[in-house]
Amino acid sequence: MNWLTNFVRPKIRALVQRSEVPENLWAKCPECEQMIFHRELASNLNVCTHCGHHLRGGAKERLDMVFDGAAYETIELPAVPNDPLRFRDRKRYAERLKEARAATGRRDALIVAQGRLGGAEAVIAVFDFSFLGGSMGAAVGEGLLAAARRAVKIHAPLIVFPASGGARMQEGIVSLMQLPRSTIAVDEVKEAGLPYIVVLTDPTTGGVSASFAMLGDIAIAEPGAVIGFAGARVIEKTIREQLPKGFQRAEYLLEHGMIDMVVHRHKLRETLIRVIDLLTNRVAGMLPVPFAGPTAGATIPAQ
Repeated sequence: MNWLTNFVRPKIRALVQRSEVPENLWAKCPECEQMIFHRELASNLNVCTHCGHHLRGGAKERLDMVFDGAAYETIELPAVPNDPLRFRDRKRYAERLKEARAATGRRDALIVAQGRLGGAEAVIAVFDFSFLGGSMGAAVGEGLLAAARRAVKIHAPLIVFPASGGARMQEGIVSLMQLPRSTIAVDEVKEAGLPYIVVLTDPTTGGVSASFAMLGDIAIAEPGAVIGFAGARVIEKTIREQLPKGFQRAEYLLEHGMIDMVVHRHKLRETLIRVIDLLTNRVAGMLPVPFAGPTAGATIPAQ
């Protein structure tokens, strides 16, 4: 046994070698490129502590941020065919769905929840961009209809947080039919005299922006969110002109009257509470319905 090789050398290496740092301890701001400790970023609601840039938020984090005490019940959404067209590009659509479900732990790109917001009952539908880019297929369309009908049933406002690249190409015409279906969902809420509020997040594009996302009674956007139909490069190549600075950003849309307000994520919850209070107090007969307090993580069936 060589004492120097087997004992002394490993001890010295352990002292001088740098230990590996897990990659998920730090996040890089895409705007200012500063490194932010992930716990610090999470505690700041995914807003850069250096420049204030709003990073994309997760669906669960948004629900926890908005609902009173992060307490809510998720609504079980109707089942839809997994692969109606048996679509395949580089891989089968069924395989893509399986991978997305394994990675996110969700059935599809939409979560619908019911709870209280500032003491008032509300239904919130949130897109999960990590699930196939938050794309809208049949499951999302059914989910939006379920959310609208739940809101009508309990006489509560409907709030939607879109974060999507648009219609899901793997479902072809089925995904395009979700544009009128989601519009019908919005109409059902409005016909019941209930507020429909949209919080536009980064990104809100394609068929989502061409349907329910731009139909809100009040349209709120997060700072810097990309909102539009076609991509900026596609538009530039089509019209052969350079687009103005900040085109398709939330602030540009506010300046040109496309949305009602741009709200910092730290002030979003209080803004929603104030808007709901104003809208419900001005609609005759809208009184709170008695509701047993929800428990976080519970699931209730769709009606």
